[in-house]
Amino acid sequence: MDALSRMTRRNVVGGMAAASVPFLFPAPSIAQTTARIAVIGGGFGGASCARALRRLDPTLQVTLIEPNPIFTACPFSNQVIAGLREIEAQQFSYDRISASGVTVIAEAAVRIDPQKRLVGLSGGASIGYERLVLAPGIDLRFDALPGYDEAASALLPHAWQAGAQTLLLRRQLEAMDDGGLVALAVPANPSRCPPAPYERASLIAHYLTRHKPRSKILILDAKDGFPQQRLFENAWSELYPGMIERIPLSQGGRVIAVDSTRHTLITDFGDYTAAVINVIPPQKAGRIADIAGAVDNTGWCPIDPVSFVSPHIPNLHVIGDACLGGGIPKSASAANAQAKACAGAVVGLIAGNEPAMPRLPGACYNTVSPGYGFSQSGIYQPRDGLFVEVDGSGNSSPVGAPVELRAREAEQAQRWYENITVDSFG
Repeated sequence: MDALSRMTRRNVVGGMAAASVPFLFPAPSIAQTTARIAVIGGGFGGASCARALRRLDPTLQVTLIEPNPIFTACPFSNQVIAGLREIEAQQFSYDRISASGVTVIAEAAVRIDPQKRLVGLSGGASIGYERLVLAPGIDLRFDALPGYDEAASALLPHAWQAGAQTLLLRRQLEAMDDGGLVALAVPANPSRCPPAPYERASLIAHYLTRHKPRSKILILDAKDGFPQQRLFENAWSELYPGMIERIPLSQGGRVIAVDSTRHTLITDFGDYTAAVINVIPPQKAGRIADIAGAVDNTGWCPIDPVSFVSPHIPNLHVIGDACLGGGIPKSASAANAQAKACAGAVVGLIAGNEPAMPRLPGACYNTVSPGYGFSQSGIYQPRDGLFVEVDGSGNSSPVGAPVELRAREAEQAQRWYENITVDSFG
């Protein structure tokens, strides 16, 4: 077997692991029960958890609370921005989750009473629970950048919650004159899907090379380094020479304020005006986690990484982007893996058993142009109250790989997306 075959097989195995989480931790002992489990949030974490709970114990009364009848996925939404994909390919209903025996309530959770174990709904009703799983994803911190609030995002889109904002950024790129500047403001970590801003810049560059080749991209970054940086930078040099400039934190790249009326980003070292501006603001756990009292002073939710139980609130678990995950990145892959492990812990705790020690796979695929992808994967397990990568489990695509491998990884990225959306939404 040659080096290319070994590398390709390794990446295929990594992608399969991301879609095969149940095999990485033992199934709990199941006690026949009619316990009520409420899950708040219908993204990759909440949807996967609700389905996994029903699979592990069909007698559970599982309720999924999610106000939006259609979920719009963030993975691959950068391709929508670049005109390579339509938004409908990102959208999923909860019909199959409902058909599996999960009660789906299309309302927002607005109150949580941990003493009475009640979730208050926006319509005025309340539902009870024995255990509650929070999977609220992220909220954007519109208070973090002076001048950038929700109203400003209608002019300078964040597109960090997929849907209308995704299409707004796409339309702005389409309307921009050739020769215009596209600026991205990238926040410090922790942030959802850390490599995604650089994938976005790459795919916008692909669009510009085809339609507006005199245009440029400027990345103003609140970090000095980012995941798979050499792979991205090599791809930019190879595919988009001279089109993408990145200013890191140490060179004055951190955006400290926004002037939306002047289309200007303000840093400590200068102001930058652009035709199209994508502001990705700092983030925090979804609002219902704060209402529940599960958030600490970091803006995120600490958890016991074995059971996913909040140290602040009994019988409440937190999964996905909202939790303090340690080394495991905030991503769809991580949320899906945490969801299944959490479901196992919930069923085990109801049966009076200690949760099994989870081993969670994490995989991240990046596409920098059609047919050009690379990936990073690892296995994570609890240590000292956080998730850490298991020694020797991490894999990253090699720098300087042949085009055949880049093409295969782009195909694997597509298969990963298809697998995880089917696994999560049916």
